Amino acid sequence: MPKIEKTDLQWREQLSPESYNVARQHGTEAAFSGAYYDYKGDGVYKCICCDTVLFDSNSKFDSGTGWPSYFEEIEEGRIKEVRDEAYGMVRVEVLCAACDAHLGHVFPDGPEPTGQRYCINSVCLDFEER
Repeated sequence: MPKIEKTDLQWREQLSPESYNVARQHGTEAAFSGAYYDYKGDGVYKCICCDTVLFDSNSKFDSGTGWPSYFEEIEEGRIKEVRDEAYGMVRVEVLCAACDAHLGHVFPDGPEPTGQRYCINSVCLDFEER
């Protein structure tokens, strides 16, 4: 996947302040506050920074956490996983493989068939209807 690189100023001009904080500065949005945590549309979820398609609505499920959750990425290689030791915890951070936008984290407590729960910030996503 080709890398998309922009300056910090370009990202700030492109994104809302909240999306910039989460996607480019590894922040998080408050639980149950995002546009997509309870959204049930049929389509695909794309990276807010670069429009890379990341998740299909068919893999979305209600995890009860307050963030959109998916059990798999739409295609292998769209998501990059990085060890995250911030805040005294060990977690797996997920980034967009194309632009390195922070998306959220992945946990091994999701439903079948993968057992994964990609817990993603709504402000890092755009939705495209089928």
